[in-house]
Amino acid sequence: MTVKENTIAPNGPVINLSKKDFESDQEVRWCPGCGDYSILAQTQRTLPNIGIPREKFVFVSGIGCSSRFPYYMNTYGFHSIHGRAPAIATGVKITNPELSVWVATGDGDALSIGGNHFIHLMRRNLNINVILFNNRIYGLTKGQYSPTSEFGKVTKSTPFGSVDHPFNPISVAIGASATFVARTMDRDPAHMQETIKKAADHKGTSFVEVLQNCNIFNDGAWFKYTEKETKPENVVYLEHGKPLVFGAQRDKGIRLNGFTPEVVSLKDGKYSEADLLVHNENDPNSTYAYILSHMMDNTALPIPVGVFRSVETMLYEEALMQQLKTASQKMGKADLQALLESGDTWEVK
Repeated sequence: MTVKENTIAPNGPVINLSKKDFESDQEVRWCPGCGDYSILAQTQRTLPNIGIPREKFVFVSGIGCSSRFPYYMNTYGFHSIHGRAPAIATGVKITNPELSVWVATGDGDALSIGGNHFIHLMRRNLNINVILFNNRIYGLTKGQYSPTSEFGKVTKSTPFGSVDHPFNPISVAIGASATFVARTMDRDPAHMQETIKKAADHKGTSFVEVLQNCNIFNDGAWFKYTEKETKPENVVYLEHGKPLVFGAQRDKGIRLNGFTPEVVSLKDGKYSEADLLVHNENDPNSTYAYILSHMMDNTALPIPVGVFRSVETMLYEEALMQQLKTASQKMGKADLQALLESGDTWEVK
């Protein structure tokens, strides 16, 4: 790796990396036009700016289109098994706490077979970063409905429409006590870079949902929110300390009516920005962030994009290391052979 001078590493020399340093020699094999290309590009553009040497990064994935990600990153990585990336990433982080560990996963990989692993990673709060590619479909296996597919979705596996109610990934993460939760979009590269950078800087588990287009099996699933013609009226950007204002003319806002968000007009003088919700991503109580997450479930409301929640609490790996240290001081150095020969033992001949 070529070392130049630009970015200050946390405990080392000044280093300078570029996007090219994170590009592997593997041919990127996603369908032309897939939103995954944008996620890969923005990740490769962002990581050089967080001050960590390239050899300290590890990317872990499960199964699915998103899970090809480690091949395309010129870092360490594991292409693991379906839904189990959080478990493997946990093992990597605990045994090598100095590493920057990232999980690349999809809505199917993380929320179906991997659902249990996902929620426990969120609640434990290891210093791990998770990027979830959400295209609301199983793309690698050719277009079956996924845990985030909308009710009534017609696919090859639901020819008469899905009767499952979809998971809301942001709500799931917040409900599992994630300390950093954010949403961005494949067609907003600047915002994605900003969001990934914030996730990387967070001390604890960071979860970033990316609304990503599958142009082969679910084309246009998010176009209402990502296209310039419709985006201003259907997306509200979350900015810490600022009121929730949106619209092509910035003439609409979100206020709370009890616990229910509602859209109000700022044009007729009845409401002003003083009446609106002011975003607080650092609220230790997750209720506010959870209310925001469910705005996606109401078609009359814009969807929030940005950081929903960013709080700091005890890190799992730090608590574990302290526990091991205390136990070692109390009980002395462990003797594996003595442990194996203790208690009831027998010899097989």
